[in-house]
Amino acid sequence: MRIFDALLRVTVFGVVLVAAPAFAFDGNRSEDAMALAPAVTPMDAFRSGARLLKAGEPAKAVHSLEYAAENGHALAQWKLGRMYADGEGVARNDLKAFNYFRSIADRHAEDNPNTPQARFVANAFVALGHYYLDGIPKTPVARDPERAREMFAYAASYFRDPDAQYYLARLYLDGVGVPQDPRTAARWFGLSAQKGQCSAQAMLGAMLFTGDNIPRQAARGLMWLTLAKGNARTTDEAWIGKLYDSAFQQATEDDKALAGLYLKHWLATRRE
Repeated sequence: MRIFDALLRVTVFGVVLVAAPAFAFDGNRSEDAMALAPAVTPMDAFRSGARLLKAGEPAKAVHSLEYAAENGHALAQWKLGRMYADGEGVARNDLKAFNYFRSIADRHAEDNPNTPQARFVANAFVALGHYYLDGIPKTPVARDPERAREMFAYAASYFRDPDAQYYLARLYLDGVGVPQDPRTAARWFGLSAQKGQCSAQAMLGAMLFTGDNIPRQAARGLMWLTLAKGNARTTDEAWIGKLYDSAFQQATEDDKALAGLYLKHWLATRRE
């Protein structure tokens, strides 16, 4: 979910939100700051928290972000959710993360999908999908694959989120929370792949190259695998390179030549 971290730099149960004590802008709650509380806006608090995070002071940043989140600032809620989900500057707490994401989903599900904030809302739905897919041990959040599918499907269709589209496709491909349907999986992989999601590009490419429950198009499959390999950036995506290498070794010279033409056309249309 690197794209959402980059953006920050420029119902089981909901979150219990209470009126927060005022805090100083160094992130510490204080009696003096209480007198100034009316002047503190959620946006001010969020900006303070973002500055403190950038300065390497996450413990202080949490106070500012909590104030903003408790007063309805969606991006502060999202950032806190990601911090608790990843253990970034705080002890990992999946239940707290779940609650922050749930609050965003409850309040912003019908936001305009064309606004910048919509990307964070979509990511909250994706995060909820993963929590429902696996459950959170020793909490009321039980494993519920059907509910996971609903979360992914909503973000995939309403917000047209490429990560949601990819994870929804995986559910259809594996038959988790929904009857197995490779053709529907390929359709969702295709929508995500068109937006540059490298995992979707790799899965679509592999399905097309092998003709896995869909008509075989080896050259087009090799094109998508080539794009996926070029877009993969992390060690977690090493499997993409392996898929590409396997397909390239099996491809005929005609497949490779045609894949090159497809790739040239695809890149040209993206520059227009």
